[in-house]
Parts: sequence; C-alpha cells; structure tokens
Amino acid sequence: MEKFILCTDSGCDLSREVLESLNAKSIDLTFTFEGETTRNTGKDIAVVDFYNRMRNGESAKTSAINPEEFKEFFEPFLKDGKDVLYLAFSSGLSTTYNSARIAAEELTDTYKNNKVIVVDTLCASAGQGLLLYLAAQKMQEGLSVSETAEYVESIKMNICLWFTVDDLVYLKRGGRISPTVAFVGGMLGIKPVLHVDSEGHLISHSKVKGRKNSVLALFQKYKETATQNTVFISHADCLNDANLLADNLKESGADVKTITDISPVIGAHSGPGTLAIFFVGKER
Repeated sequence: MEKFILCTDSGCDLSREVLESLNAKSIDLTFTFEGETTRNTGKDIAVVDFYNRMRNGESAKTSAINPEEFKEFFEPFLKDGKDVLYLAFSSGLSTTYNSARIAAEELTDTYKNNKVIVVDTLCASAGQGLLLYLAAQKMQEGLSVSETAEYVESIKMNICLWFTVDDLVYLKRGGRISPTVAFVGGMLGIKPVLHVDSEGHLISHSKVKGRKNSVLALFQKYKETATQNTVFISHADCLNDANLLADNLKESGADVKTITDISPVIGAHSGPGTLAIFFVGKER
C-alpha cells in the first residue's frame, strides 16, 4: 500500500479530535475581525463569542491561503517520502483550491517521486468534512493515494449540502439577497432554504415561514434524496436547532456522526443561527 497523508483545511469545520481520529492533517484558514487577522484554529476566539460579536454588529472577512503557505504545509510530508491528498474548500467560494494547486505543481517538479493531488471538493463546512470522512475510510481499506482521489472525485457530486439561516441580514451583507428581500423576509419571519450547487456556489432553493419549519425542511431534503444514512450536521451557535434536526434524523434511521460548530471562516458569511445538513444523496 502506498503511504500518503490525507489533508484538508479548516473550512471543513471538523474539530481537532475528529481530524485526529481520521488521521488527517489540516491547514488553518484565516479571518479578519474588525481589522484583526486570526488563524482559524478554534483556540483564539470561542465560537459563541464570535457569533455574539456578529450579533452586536461587528463584521468579519475571510482570506485564502497563498501558494507559499501551502508549500510549507505540504513539503514536510514529501521530505518524509509520503504522497499527499488534499481535499480543498470549494473553488466556488474561495481561491484556496487554486493556491493549493499552484503549490502542488511547483512541489512535484522538485519531488518527482512523490504525488501531491489536490481535489476541489466543491463543498464547504461539514460537507467538506463528510468527504474527508469517506476518503479516510477508503485509505483505511488500503486504497492508494490515486485510488482515493478517484473515489472522492466520483462521489463529490453526490454530497448534498442543505442549510438555512435565522437572520437574512448576513446574506444581504454578502450580496446573496437584496436589502428589500432581507427587510421583507425579516418582517414576515421568512427563512430561506439554500444549498451548494454542482459548481460549489450557494444557491437559494426555497423559502418557508418560521424557524422550526426551516429546520424540518432540511430533514425533508434528507428523506427525499439520501442514498446513505451517514449524516453530518453543523451549526452557528444554534445547538438546540441542531439537536432538533438530529432527533428527527435519528428517528428516521439516519446515523448522525457529528454535530459540529460552523467556524468563523464559514460563519463570517452566513452569520449566527446558520444550520446545515450534509449527506450522500441521489444528486446535489
């Protein structure tokens, strides 16, 4: 069996403990909060504090990792004689994938006996994490780095990513909806149901009235399209809603593997109260 290192970035929203259990390495993305740039390590600011600051009107921005940082991340593994498989944050939402690709091309010119394979997951948050989980299973089964990469490419279009938000103001700030839609939706208690499409972009799918109905709409999407029962859930400081979703899923026979925090890198754009579900389905 080829020896290789399974890698990702903190856009996957999996805890350090889960990453360790998968024997995976992660590079930290960054976010800037009121002019202060921070690595998304999960240690520098508590998730609850981050979202409370957003609720109080502060705004956060994100930035991608540059190719040189990726070279520094990948190179020690190559020096150790290992191949690398990196599952990247969606190119539809970030330039992170492209930076990793550039770094990989430069490194393979130097380390000609090793591979650095970069996969654009076209996923975000725990959808990217779910792909990592599935890749780790294949690695444990003995697949090579190339075989595992081929498997990820073959299944990534079946990773379903559905989510809802509690406050439309954050989608308005990101240009996802107009100020008028945000204002009217807020007045009427309208909650959007969104997903990530085949190009890795956030797309509005439907609208429902009331938070509970939006949570149940995510559950309904699982019932309609899931082909496997493994489910990942992520949330932005709305654990009660995440537990409600998980309870409904479990009653239907789903195997909820993890309920994880949405990190500042993702939450900076979706805001507090975001709730998301990820599973393998018929199609995105």
